[in-house]
Amino acid sequence: MSWRLLGTLGLALCTIGAAGRGPVPERLLYHVETLDGKVLASHSADLAFNPASVIKVATTLWAVELLGPEHRYATRIGYRGTWDPVRGRIDGQLVVVGGWDPDFQAENAILVARKLNELGVREVSDGLVVSGPFSMGWERGVEGRLADPQQRAVQMARRLRDAFDPARWNRFTRGSWYEMSKRRGWDPAHPPAVKIANGASVVDATASSPLVQHLSGPLTSLLKRFNVYSNNDIVRVADGLGGAAELQRWLAQRVGAGEVELETASGEGHNSMTARMVVSLMRELHRSVGRLGLSPQDLLPLPGCDPGPAARNFPLLSAGEHARTVAAKTGTLRITDNGVAVLAGTFTNHDNGEVLFCVAAQQAGNRLHYWRRVEQSWLLDVMQSIGGAVPRGCGQELPLPDTWAVVEDVRPPDAEAVLTARREPRREGVCQTLAQ
Repeated sequence: MSWRLLGTLGLALCTIGAAGRGPVPERLLYHVETLDGKVLASHSADLAFNPASVIKVATTLWAVELLGPEHRYATRIGYRGTWDPVRGRIDGQLVVVGGWDPDFQAENAILVARKLNELGVREVSDGLVVSGPFSMGWERGVEGRLADPQQRAVQMARRLRDAFDPARWNRFTRGSWYEMSKRRGWDPAHPPAVKIANGASVVDATASSPLVQHLSGPLTSLLKRFNVYSNNDIVRVADGLGGAAELQRWLAQRVGAGEVELETASGEGHNSMTARMVVSLMRELHRSVGRLGLSPQDLLPLPGCDPGPAARNFPLLSAGEHARTVAAKTGTLRITDNGVAVLAGTFTNHDNGEVLFCVAAQQAGNRLHYWRRVEQSWLLDVMQSIGGAVPRGCGQELPLPDTWAVVEDVRPPDAEAVLTARREPRREGVCQTLAQ
């Protein structure tokens, strides 16, 4: 694109939109580039602002590069004491060793309970013990967590104990079971159950005899869910990699050209980047996942295919001619830094190839609806001014927490033989009597 055309485009975006949707307010920050670095439009692109949940894009890229797209988080379950599979009882404790799984839900606990029932575990006499990094259910990110780490760990252990036993289920867990049993063709009247007496506790480490191992779905499927719903518990992914401080160092190296400040890995709190840096982040994401055989829509929301805030807040990107054209991440703050509305992403143009953009409105807290409509109009004008955008394929249906999860039997090779011997009655006395 010539510099003359770039100037014409910039004038159009700053005065009257190409599609006649009205003037673009000066308070709008934006930056648009092609994948090879040509600037198509820019305004206040080096002014620092709070990108809110767009920080999740950085957490996503960081995790994929460090762990790999097929990484699965392992949660190990064993026991301490004695186990009688005939009675279905462990006289001792059920031991859970966490492995940083950020998306372990009631459905995953039900999978584990079902496998334990298959092996012959239905009762535990002396409680549930959890060690290692384990989380279950949602907390709404850093701001929703219990402040005391020990109290939080005990809360998670209790959630797991309750999810193992239908007698302790709340209406949300029961609803999850009914939906899950319908999807999998299980009898909803007979949920799996492991009844655990004497509560739940947390220890630093403990030896145990292995029973089963729960493996999460692939990392990409977890990250896609976090991003589609803009779930702040994505901070758990970062926790396992070093937290916000490590993410900030990594991000500063990758996008450069300014100071990156991160308080969280989810976009909560006070964070700072520029629109130009966000576009650089989108370029890094596109190139990095491309080398792995992935596309941005494999990790980011695609309005027109995926539910969530992006589809809800930008309706013209979700239906009609512009549906499925933009893979993008939203960012929203209502109070922090007086509010902000952000949209950053990528679309494909016939002449320019992949186009990367970031648009943000500061001081937006009490007028979020207005600013989202302004940003939507701005983006449609950008697309129309360069010849439109190419629709993308939806890909696979958004997975649920249990869709790709696996529960494996990890007992030692000789364990089944020992347990079979325990199940069979001793017959030596009978044989001796007959011989006499």
